[in-house]
Amino acid sequence: MKRIASALMFASCALSVLPAVLAAQGVESKDTGKTNWPTHGWARDSPAGVGLDEKVLAAFDADLASGKYSLIDSFEVFRCGKTVYEHEYPHDYGQIYGKEAKTRGPLNAHLTGPYNYFDPAWHPYYHGTDLHSMQSVSKTVSSVILGIAVTRGDFKASLDTPVLKYFDIAKVKNVDDRKRRMTLRHVLTMSTGLEWNEEVAYDDPRNDSSLMEAADDWVQYVIDRPMAQEPGKVFNYSSGVSELLAYIFQKETGQDIEKYGEKYLFTPLGMEHFWKRTPLGLVDTEGGLYLRGSDLAKIGYLYLHDGMWDGKRIVSGDWVKQSLTPYIDAEEGYKYGFKWWLLPRTDMQQYVWMGMGFGGQRLMVFPEEELIAVFTGWEILNEPASDHGFVSRILPAVHAKACSSAAH
Repeated sequence: MKRIASALMFASCALSVLPAVLAAQGVESKDTGKTNWPTHGWARDSPAGVGLDEKVLAAFDADLASGKYSLIDSFEVFRCGKTVYEHEYPHDYGQIYGKEAKTRGPLNAHLTGPYNYFDPAWHPYYHGTDLHSMQSVSKTVSSVILGIAVTRGDFKASLDTPVLKYFDIAKVKNVDDRKRRMTLRHVLTMSTGLEWNEEVAYDDPRNDSSLMEAADDWVQYVIDRPMAQEPGKVFNYSSGVSELLAYIFQKETGQDIEKYGEKYLFTPLGMEHFWKRTPLGLVDTEGGLYLRGSDLAKIGYLYLHDGMWDGKRIVSGDWVKQSLTPYIDAEEGYKYGFKWWLLPRTDMQQYVWMGMGFGGQRLMVFPEEELIAVFTGWEILNEPASDHGFVSRILPAVHAKACSSAAH
């Protein structure tokens, strides 16, 4: 499902003031101590122990707990390879969405099963566990797994390979020269040019993502869409093109993307997961992944270390760099890389790296501060909180730029 929408303008004051404050303090910019690797769980420290102001985080926490920012389920902060702040906010979703769970609609096309978004057995937690639906953060993780396969030589095709290479063109509708020019790179960067409406709410019957999920063959639904633009020219958010990744991965490598990710990403990083599948059994790379927030943070930590994990290369530094390079202008001031949202900092030379998902899932990576924040939530009928506003609540807590030796 689509990332959360952001309705508010970015509160940039915290971003513009922070560099001057840090420069005046003369703090170190890089960690000079030993790297902590959270494969078997994050080490713990106080916010002060890693250069953060606990009072600032606690004030934000209190507002989250009060409901000021809608239905947030958890908030966690990580720095210097350690968990330094965490809080959960329980909600009775069986009661909150009880009526909707029994009513057929775009977010409940089948009434039962994993794509009833109001069913408390499936959303937001997987069958009573602490594995939380990641929704469109699944797209970001899928991009990581694809990058691992490229790094290992198991995915051999160039990113400039036409998507139609993987299809019997005779069975694809609306084929034209533009569709023939659609490549894997365009799939990764949401610039395929396919006609796709995901701007309306997910409970709107016109939403293509919800229509796709109500269908049996998701991939066919996507590839049959007519072209609206020349590929590579216009950003158009599409959960559908992200589902093509699961299909293309299987065609190119002969392997299932979840099983591949289990071997080369989830197990090496110590991540437990569950991943939903489409009615035809294909991995739901557009929104079906469930993780703990603390394990999602490991994805950010992996990319902060250029694809290295505890002395082992997981994904190439080149893939990390490409993924976090702004490829195209996206919505509301964002840039977009390989399934990563890039929020410009005030100097316009640096970005907050973000994975975002329907309902309030957020992975926020602040590379300059070596800081990671993770949020989960399940606000699926009303406008969710602004991720821009969340950034402005987190950054004022930073009193020391990056990890200094004192943090260890």
